[in-house]
Amino acid sequence: MIHSNEIIFVWVFTAPGGQFPGGVFHSKTAAEVWIKKYNLTGTLTKYPVNIGAFDFAVEKGWYKPKEGKYSSDFIAKFSCASMEHYHFEDGDYS
Repeated sequence: MIHSNEIIFVWVFTAPGGQFPGGVFHSKTAAEVWIKKYNLTGTLTKYPVNIGAFDFAVEKGWYKPKEGKYSSDFIAKFSCASMEHYHFEDGDYS
């Protein structure tokens, strides 16, 4: 796991259209080895542990919520392009 200012991060691989992650890794290198091994296509994203992506993006100033309440569905499916991520196609970084 990556520690940065006391936040722990993991790397999560998700295939296109995947409802669930295909793998969670303590390092980008470990994830890349696995992705290459199986020639996978998808996205590898660095996620903080113990905080949701929505809250993390708001805290970092990457997302500025508008007035009003957000639905639980919106928050549950929230993703942010500002989070460090990499796209792979057939095992290679694209």
